[in-house]
Amino acid sequence: MSQPLALVIDDEPDICELLTLTLGRMDIRTATAGDVSSAKTLLGEKRFDLCLTDMRLPDGDGLELVEWMQSNAAGVPVAVITAHGNVETAVQALKLGAFDFISKPLDLNNLRNIVENALKVGGTATDRQARLLGESGPMQGLREMIDKVARSQAPVHISGESGTGKELVARLIHDSGPRAEGPFVPVNCGAIPSELMESEFFGHRKGSFTGAVNDKVGLVQSADGGTLFLDEIADLPLAMQVKLLRVIQEKTVRPVGSASEVPADARILSATHRNLGQLVAAGEFREDLYYRINVIELHVPALRDRGEDVLQLAGHILARLGAKARLDDGAKRALLTYAFPGNVRELENVLERAVTLCTTGTIAEGDLSLKQAAGSENAVSAANAGLDGQVEDVQRQAIVEALEKTRYNKTAAAKLLGLSFRQLRYRIKKLGID
Repeated sequence: MSQPLALVIDDEPDICELLTLTLGRMDIRTATAGDVSSAKTLLGEKRFDLCLTDMRLPDGDGLELVEWMQSNAAGVPVAVITAHGNVETAVQALKLGAFDFISKPLDLNNLRNIVENALKVGGTATDRQARLLGESGPMQGLREMIDKVARSQAPVHISGESGTGKELVARLIHDSGPRAEGPFVPVNCGAIPSELMESEFFGHRKGSFTGAVNDKVGLVQSADGGTLFLDEIADLPLAMQVKLLRVIQEKTVRPVGSASEVPADARILSATHRNLGQLVAAGEFREDLYYRINVIELHVPALRDRGEDVLQLAGHILARLGAKARLDDGAKRALLTYAFPGNVRELENVLERAVTLCTTGTIAEGDLSLKQAAGSENAVSAANAGLDGQVEDVQRQAIVEALEKTRYNKTAAAKLLGLSFRQLRYRIKKLGID
C-alpha cells in the first residue's frame, strides 16, 4: 500500500519543516507550497490525500484556497492553520468546506488526530443511508448533505419538528465519517437535572461533593475520538452554555473537583425542535454558542412535506412489526392526506394500533384512527383534528384563532393546526378568510 501524500502550504520555511517532519513520522509523504498559486498548480498535477494550509499567504489566503478546492479538488480534505483564538475565521473556513482547523502555536498531538481523521475520509455513505428511507426531493437533498458534512469535522446543528428522526440523522453523520469507529454518545439535554448537569457532562473527582465516592468520567470525555450528540440543546441552562462553549473551542474539560483540564476530542452535533434564532433574540440562548454549534445546519423535513414517502415508511414499519396485514386503498389515501403533527413517530404509533385493531388482514382507513391520533390538547388542535368532518364555520373559527395566536404568520399558523402551508392557504382561500 502506497504512502499517503500531503500538501503543506505555508510561506514560513520553519512551519513547513515542522509539519513535514511530523507527517514523516506518521509515514506520510509531503509536498510544500509557499503561496496560493503554487498550491493550485500542485493540486492540479498530483493526487493528494490531505492538505494543510496557513490562513495568511503572500498572494491570497487559506479561505480562498478552501473555497477553490470545493470545485477543483473536492476529494481532498483540507485543514486550515489559524491564529490562536481566531474562532470567527475558523468557523468561516468550516462553512466553506474545510475538514478541520488547527490553531497556532501548533499542538502536535491535535495535529496528528486531525491528520488521522482526514485520512479516513473517503467514499460515500450509500449503504448506511439506506436506513434513511424516502425518495422525495427533500429526502434526497438531506442524504446529499449528510454525505457532505460527514466528511468534515465542523459542528452541525440538526433542526426539525419532533418525531422527524433528528437522532437518526446524527447517527448517520457519525457512521459515515472518519469517527465511525469511535463512540456515539447521545445526550438529552432536557432530561438531566440542572444540579447534576456539570458532573454528568464533565465528570468529577472522588470527594469533590457529597456522594462522589469515586472518580467519574463525564459524557464529553466518553465521546473522545467519536461524536457527542446534544439533543434538545435549547434546554441547556445559560451557565452550562458558557462551559460548553469552552469545551468546543478548547477541546478540553475540567472535571468537578479537578485542578487541571483534560483533553476531550469529540465532534459536536446538536439538535432541537425549537427555533434557536428566536431564543437568541429573546436572550434565552447565548449568541456566541449559537454561531459555534450552527456552523452547518441540516433541516429534517416534516412527514407532511415528503409526499409518497409516507407509504414507503408505512410498508417498512409494518414489515418491522412482523405484520402480515396490508393497507387498502382508502388507508393509503388517508395516510397521504393526513398532516402527521407527530411525524414519523406518530406514523409508527398509528400503525402499531392499526395492526392491533385489524382483524381481516387488510388495514382500512377506520383502523388507522387518524382523527383520534391528532389529539385534543386545546380548542385549536381539536378543531384541526376534525377539520375535514366539521362544518365550515368551525373550520373558519379554528383557522382565525390560529392566525391570531401567531400574529397572522401563516407558516406558524399551519404548524399549530397540523397542516402544511399549502393546505392552510387552500382552506383560507376556500373559506374566504381575509
